[in-house]
Order: sequence, then C-alpha cells, then structure tokens
Amino acid sequence: MDTGDTAWVLTSAALVLLMTPGLAFFYGGMVRSKSVLNMMMMSLGAMGVVGVLWVLFGYSTAFGSDVGGGLVGKPFEYFALDGLLGKESLFGTIPSTVFVAFQAMFAIITVALISGAIADRARFGPWLLFAGLWATIVYFPVAHWVFDFDVKDADGNVTSAGGWIANKLLAIDFAGGTAVHINAGAAGLALAIVLGKRVGWPKDRMKPHSLPLVVLGAGLLWFGWFGFNAGSALAANTTAGVTFINTTVATCAAMLAWLLVERIRDGHATTLGAASGVVAGLVAITPSCSSVTPLGAIAIGLITGALCALAVSLKFRFGFDDSLDVVGVHLVGGLSGTILIGFFASKSAPAGIDGLFYGGGVDQLWRQVVGALAVLVYSFVLSLALGYLVKFTVGFRADEEAEVSGIDEAEHAETAYEFGGFSGSRGAGKVSAAAGASAVLEGSKS
Repeated sequence: MDTGDTAWVLTSAALVLLMTPGLAFFYGGMVRSKSVLNMMMMSLGAMGVVGVLWVLFGYSTAFGSDVGGGLVGKPFEYFALDGLLGKESLFGTIPSTVFVAFQAMFAIITVALISGAIADRARFGPWLLFAGLWATIVYFPVAHWVFDFDVKDADGNVTSAGGWIANKLLAIDFAGGTAVHINAGAAGLALAIVLGKRVGWPKDRMKPHSLPLVVLGAGLLWFGWFGFNAGSALAANTTAGVTFINTTVATCAAMLAWLLVERIRDGHATTLGAASGVVAGLVAITPSCSSVTPLGAIAIGLITGALCALAVSLKFRFGFDDSLDVVGVHLVGGLSGTILIGFFASKSAPAGIDGLFYGGGVDQLWRQVVGALAVLVYSFVLSLALGYLVKFTVGFRADEEAEVSGIDEAEHAETAYEFGGFSGSRGAGKVSAAAGASAVLEGSKS
C-alpha cells in the first residue's frame, strides 16, 4: 500500500461525491421555481439508492470475477464487501475499500445525470424505483465492460478476466465517457420518450428560474471533476497531473466554443451557455484525458463545445422533451469525446496510443466507435424497457394538475421559496401587502 496514492484517491472520491450535490444545484437552477426541490431530490435520491446497492452487490457485479465473457462480474462474490475489509486486501497500491468508495461515486452521479431529461414531470417514488433497476441492470454491467481490467501475473498470463471493452476491444475510456455519459445520455433519451412532453412544451420556453444556482452547480461540478478524471489515475503520479491539466484546458476551450456559437447564432453569449459549455467540455475530456496532449485537449474541447451548443436544438427538431439537455450535452458530448480519441490520441500522453492525426491510422478510431455505439444501444434499449415497466406498473409521470400547480408541493409537500409569509386567499394577501405599504409610508412621514 502507498499512503500517498491512498490519500489522493480518498480525496478524489470525496470530490466526486460533491459533484452530485453540485449537479442538484445545476439542474435545480435550470428548472422553474415550482419544481426545483423535486429536481434536487432526484439527485439526492440517487445517492441513497445507488450507494446502498453498490455496497450490497453493485461493486461485485462491476468488479467481481468475470462470469460472462467480459459482460458481468459475479454479483455476490463480495456481497456487502465481504472479503475486502482486511489490511491485506489491496487494489493496486490502495486498499480495496478505497477503490470501492471511489467507484461508488461514479455509479451515483451516473444515475443522477439521467434525471435532467425528465425534469418537471416525474414522480419521486417511481424515479427511485427506476434508479435502482437501472443501476443494477445497466450501469453495473457496463462499468464491468469499461472499468474492469484483466489482472495478470508476472509472466503476462491473465489470472482474473475483466470487461470486454477494456480488454478485448481495447477502446480507451479513462474516466467514463461511455460508462457514465453515453450511458446516462442514452437513458435520458429513452425516459424522455417514455414520459412524453411537459405540459406547454415547446410553446412555453420554461426558462431557468435561477442562473446563479446554475453557475454555482457548474463550479462545483468542475471542482469535483478533478477527482473524477485525475483521481482515475488511482495514484498521485504523472498521469494524474496530465489528466488534471487536460481537464482544465478542454473545459475552458469548450466554454469559449459554446459562447462563440451563441454569439454567431443568437447575437449574444449567455450565462447559461457558459455554464453548459463548461459541462460539455468536462464530459468530452473525461474519456480522453489520459490519451491526448494539452493541444489535443483544446481541440476536443472546441469541437465538442460547438457540437453540443448546436445539438441542444435537436429536441425541437425531433420532438422529444429532454428538459435539461442531457442528450445534447452528455450523449453528444460523450460520443464526441470518446470518438475523437481515435483522431487526437498521442503516444506522448500516458495512454501511449497514436490516433489518426498522429500516424496511428484508423485502428484506434474504429475501436472507439464500436465501444461508444455498443453502450449507447445497450443503455437505450434497456432504459426504454425499464421506463415502460415502471410506467405501466406504478406510474411514472405526475398528473397534469400537479405538474401545472407545482410538482414540489404535490410530491414533497414543500416549496423552495416563501415570499413574504402571506397565506390564505389571493385577496387577503393583497390586503396584507397594502397594510404593510401603508405602515411604511406612515413611518417615513414621522
């Protein structure tokens, strides 16, 4: 065990956990004030459900001994982390429990990301049911495909097989472009189809109620993302340093690209665009941060920032109500960042692979495309099935009255904001307000 590596990964795990409350702020600011609590609760609920499932059997499904030709691990091999708690149980140079904790945060935020696609209209209880089912059937196996690498002995013989994307396809996905972002984006598209359009959409534009909350959320996401990417090195080493720099510069470039597209297309650059560009850049560099140079990271950020800025309008063209642009940012951004590795990968980066633009031909490119499309199709099909299962058994969508009057009150018996503390009828509120104004006037005269 290396204490420096252990300290860094523990810190990174805490940073990644912070991303989910950050996402709650980001998504919460983007919805209308009458549904901000429900939006935040969907992120917090994902933390509760997935955190418990991960310890019980999620980790084992993702990182247990392979039982399906690279498709899934033994679900109950490490049930409730049995056998991983001792000092002798290591994952590389860190305790196994530290790796378990780090990967738990990935599982949590992946599920939470989906919720943005169905904002303003999903019931909380059915969402938790879907979250548990989706994590079990979709995320845990895909995490095995992408993150579980073969264990080899000193002679290079495989002693414990891992997932097929990581070890057979040899696609590069350093921190989750496929397992996290394409996975969540495809699920978001499926649920947007299952739940249908919000009341009034697209005629009513349903603008964000609090852009300061959106910016706060984006800032927390960016801060936490350093744990997401640099922490995936699982060591305090050169790879962590390179991924840290690439994460910074790609995000900066993507924000600028998004703002440029807005300026050309709409005549002005917006705060919401800046925050969205930040997230698009973070999504894009997630799979590629270990395989490109800083120059390549800038290129990936610029391309993806522009693509995502254009892609968010696809929902209007095709008629699916992806409330908070999970498809436009996470699915498109994840596809872009994953596939562009095939063009911009460089042997001078830690991954040691050359892409098309560095003389490597199309070998890595086709691997990236296959890995990205495999996760997209798997997630979309199963998410569609699970969404309809929840819809036709317990009901997924809030009724129209609750949606129009405010889903916060209907689902949680709470409202985010209390203005003035007035209660009763609208007329009584007017009388009280008038009385208050009169008192202020009299006070000023005296």
